[in-house]
Amino acid sequence: MNIFGTKKSLSLFFAALAALALSGCASTGGTTAADMAAVEATDYLIGPGDNVTITVWRNPEVSMSVPVRPDGKITTPLVEDLPAAGKTSTQLARDIEGALAKYIQQPVVTVIVTGFSGMYTEQIRVIGQAVRPQALAYRKGMSLMDVLIAVGGVSEFASGNRAQLIRTVDGKQQKLVVRLDDLLKSADLSANLAMRPGDVLVIPESFF
Repeated sequence: MNIFGTKKSLSLFFAALAALALSGCASTGGTTAADMAAVEATDYLIGPGDNVTITVWRNPEVSMSVPVRPDGKITTPLVEDLPAAGKTSTQLARDIEGALAKYIQQPVVTVIVTGFSGMYTEQIRVIGQAVRPQALAYRKGMSLMDVLIAVGGVSEFASGNRAQLIRTVDGKQQKLVVRLDDLLKSADLSANLAMRPGDVLVIPESFF
């Protein structure tokens, strides 16, 4: 990759970020009421690769931080192979309380999630001509611009306005055209869509 072309691409990217910051509280024209409703209804689900800190009140000997294994389960003192993936922290805490009740009278458990990865089906995946294509943990209120910041923008070979967002709604796959060039180079906020868990952003290479 030509270093001067890379610097030019990054300059355009950060210039667009500055323009968006100056826009203050301007609304995102690409965000619909349905998008916002989906975002508000989303609770974080624990996934493989997450770390969970388990605190059992007045029982420090069974309080600890553990990773969620690739099979989605955790193991702690007195609790073996307890499913964690796909649950909220509150749900997991109640399950641990149920498992510990055999050994501890009326256990009170708190679970705090750290090192977020999330469920695979909840992740945002970016493929193609991004600077750093990767899978991202979905965060409440995440927008298309947030995703582009996380992956470092698009490469100098990207055809941003031909990018597609692949989204599954009610079991059916949809393909939405997104205008990354308009968003990054022209600071067009109408192109800044609200993201949903499981979205896949595909950024194609430009034709020469």
